[in-house]
Amino acid sequence: MTERLYYTDAYLAAFDANVVATSDDRMRVYLDATAFYPTSGGQPHDVGTLGGVAVVDVVDETDRIAHVLAQPLGPSSSLAARVDWKRRFDHMQQHTGQHLLSAVFEDLFGQKTLSVHFGPDYATLDLDTDAVSREQLVAAERRANDVVLENRPVTIAFEDAATASELRKASDRAGSIRIVTIEGIDRSACGGTHVRSTGEIGPVLVRSTEKVRTASRVEFLCGGRALTRARRDYETLSAIAASLSASVDEAATLVGAQAERLKDAENARRRLEKEMAVFRARELYDSAPAAANGSRLIVVDAGPSSDELRTLALAVIALPKSLVVGKIAEPPSVMLAASEDSGIEAGRVLKEELTAVGGRGGGSPRIAQGSVPDPTALTALVSRLVTRLG
Repeated sequence: MTERLYYTDAYLAAFDANVVATSDDRMRVYLDATAFYPTSGGQPHDVGTLGGVAVVDVVDETDRIAHVLAQPLGPSSSLAARVDWKRRFDHMQQHTGQHLLSAVFEDLFGQKTLSVHFGPDYATLDLDTDAVSREQLVAAERRANDVVLENRPVTIAFEDAATASELRKASDRAGSIRIVTIEGIDRSACGGTHVRSTGEIGPVLVRSTEKVRTASRVEFLCGGRALTRARRDYETLSAIAASLSASVDEAATLVGAQAERLKDAENARRRLEKEMAVFRARELYDSAPAAANGSRLIVVDAGPSSDELRTLALAVIALPKSLVVGKIAEPPSVMLAASEDSGIEAGRVLKEELTAVGGRGGGSPRIAQGSVPDPTALTALVSRLVTRLG
């Protein structure tokens, strides 16, 4: 059985290791005691070195802990072990910050934590609520940072599960359990690594929330991560403000105003596009020869985008007995449109012809679209449609 040194001293980053077993290739090593934390409870594993060899993974095998190495360990049975302290302390900040935030959300709003995840860039907690409002996010962040500034003690103790009281979440374990306490706000059964006081969590930044099934997921960062993210956000905002020749405080208002102007301009463009399509449709319709049954087939070759072609095709089929075959070069595709009085069902006809050349697609009786494998098939498809409809 491996003695877990991190249970009683999360700040232990260097220790003398005694090897008690290895895998046959000596790339999986077992020690009598270790300060390396294995992936557990949502917290990622530590990395570091054993006898100068990189530890790339740490695996909890219940009674013992496996240290997975980047290369085989030498024959030594006693060696120096070093935990990557920067990574360890970052995980300690995120994990203790999560305990604090979970307690705050439950205390302020009755929202219990269902699960947590600690990623390489940010952490999340899932709350048992359909939605978390912006006001609630801000209030929770403010309260958490108030507790950070109060520098409350964070303590570790071992208690019997049967008699442990006032836990934020009841433990499903029996016997002795490890309890992490943030003075006056939280008591949780937890095997993870934690800081000694809330001041060491550093700033708490709550960034966003999203609905995940029946829960709400809150993204947050603590300590060094929060500072790095805040600096990156500020640099991005400063660049946006500079592009607008405005201050950071003015940027949001100006961007919002520009977005409204762009929306208005896009709406105006679409109106003009439809008006132009009506004029062009009439021009193409008048220049197209009428078939014996009075229908007119208009072939539009490449050029327009799919959206532009659709607008033009709809304008054409507003005219009597009209048909449109639109060819788009990239990706190779065809649009077929038919007026209601043309006697042609666009979706059915196009699907039949697409099948003949190895393409796929379909649509409604009035307008349909499909793609083909290559330009050769596109040429063949257009030819078949013109022959059939002309």
